[in-house]
Amino acid sequence: MTRPWLAPHAARLAELAQLCASARVERLDAWAREAGLRTESGRALRFVAEAGDGPVQAASQRTAYETRISETGEVATRIDPAGARHDLYNALAWLAWPRSKARLNALHSAVLAAEPARPAGTGSAPRGPLRDAATLFDENAALWVGLDASLEAALRAFDWQALFVAGRARVEQGVRVHAFGHALLEKLDAPFKAITAHAWPLRLAADAPLPAVDEALAASLEPGRLASRAFCPLPVMGVPHWCDANRDPAFYNDTAVFRPGRRRAPPR
Repeated sequence: MTRPWLAPHAARLAELAQLCASARVERLDAWAREAGLRTESGRALRFVAEAGDGPVQAASQRTAYETRISETGEVATRIDPAGARHDLYNALAWLAWPRSKARLNALHSAVLAAEPARPAGTGSAPRGPLRDAATLFDENAALWVGLDASLEAALRAFDWQALFVAGRARVEQGVRVHAFGHALLEKLDAPFKAITAHAWPLRLAADAPLPAVDEALAASLEPGRLASRAFCPLPVMGVPHWCDANRDPAFYNDTAVFRPGRRRAPPR
């Protein structure tokens, strides 16, 4: 089957597959220039090839990473095998969702700018709830795009039977799920049933074009709402057409994956 979570990136991935790692970064950078991408601080976005020894950065490195984007527009993009795929998906997310990625970077930067200077050798300050939430969103968010409030309510209530069994046809017709987080995309390179995203509902038509979704998403990323963790757990292999096995209603009987949860109202 095709991989619907890669649909926004399919054409670019096909072109990048023909290139070596350093040439891929050059092509990503060219696309950013052609699209005129900028940070909220007004810097032209650039993808810069760098060596790296792993996919996870230390807190001090992460701070430098976010500040560098805000102050220079440079997005460090690793070409070593251990981090290349992770950073490739990050770059593709910038190209697909430029306003939202810039908004997340601006939220990080505002918190960092407000922090008092720390003595040398003491490391970075704790990120706090807003930066933790912004990082979680950046890495693992999925966008739940649709106008049907009852389906969103079922998602928030962990009512998987109502959502994906009884409501399956309505989800297929009225909801589009986009994988936003680049760590989520990396996990989906080798899909397994328990992959769970942090879904962020947006009240837009399911067939809204990506720029319209990006604009609405960026506007929704308000500090108070984001820090409140207004996410909904979503086992993404349950999304119709994301997994052949989920055509069988029994797929959703696995309570180790499709867990019940407390009902909650959406944050205001």
